[in-house]
Amino acid sequence: MRAFLNPAVEAVFEAFPAPERAGLMHLRELIYTSADELGVTLSEELRWGQPAYLTAKGSTLRLGLPKTGGIALFAHCQTDIISNFASQAPASYRFDGNRAVLFDTTKNVVDAELMQLIKHGLSYHQK
Repeated sequence: MRAFLNPAVEAVFEAFPAPERAGLMHLRELIYTSADELGVTLSEELRWGQPAYLTAKGSTLRLGLPKTGGIALFAHCQTDIISNFASQAPASYRFDGNRAVLFDTTKNVVDAELMQLIKHGLSYHQK
């Protein structure tokens, strides 16, 4: 597990219920691994009270708890990040329109598949 550099983000993670926290920590690690593989600098901040991940040439990705329960990886709804992934994702994935991928737990997450979505988000504005 990577150390938190932002105490406010760490506090938000600590406030999540334990089962959801474990899943969100797994998604957080996938985001950091994707950034490492892309060779981009990642900033971890809070946006709308949620852990948010930003790069210089990417679109913000956020982690949180959707109203329907479980955990979610959110992307800016005016991008094609989620819709591109949804068009190729297996039927086991659930979506909240063009804004999030929803999970009951991370046991159905195929890391390599989800990392493609994450990499697309982290490099969204690169030419």
